[in-house]
Amino acid sequence: MELHLKIAGYILVLLSLIHIFFPRYFNWKKEFTAISLLSRQIMYVHTFFIVLMVLLMGIGCIYATHDILHTRLGHLLAFGLFVFWLCRLLFQFFVYSPLLWKGKRFETTVHILFSLVWGYFSVVFLLVFRTEV
Repeated sequence: MELHLKIAGYILVLLSLIHIFFPRYFNWKKEFTAISLLSRQIMYVHTFFIVLMVLLMGIGCIYATHDILHTRLGHLLAFGLFVFWLCRLLFQFFVYSPLLWKGKRFETTVHILFSLVWGYFSVVFLLVFRTEV
């Protein structure tokens, strides 16, 4: 499980860094002109905190692997991360509209890839939670 926690950690760090490109890739400058200043700023602030939390999750998995695996607090953290990533996986299928990806090669590939990543995170954190302390 140690290896899987570290792999998950590195993927999480990479995922947090990918968010840096979101504003430009999704053309937020143009897209957000139609919404209020408050809504626009909330979007940027929430994205920042998502990036920060995903980065901290990754760093924790990389540098506190032993503690996550062998302490009660680590198992509680793993349970919380399992719930978080399982919810994210469910949102992938039940919140985002299939119209966003169906029939589009790149978007479908990304949808499948991230579904697998969210599933992987869910399984890893569940298995960590279920192991003996």
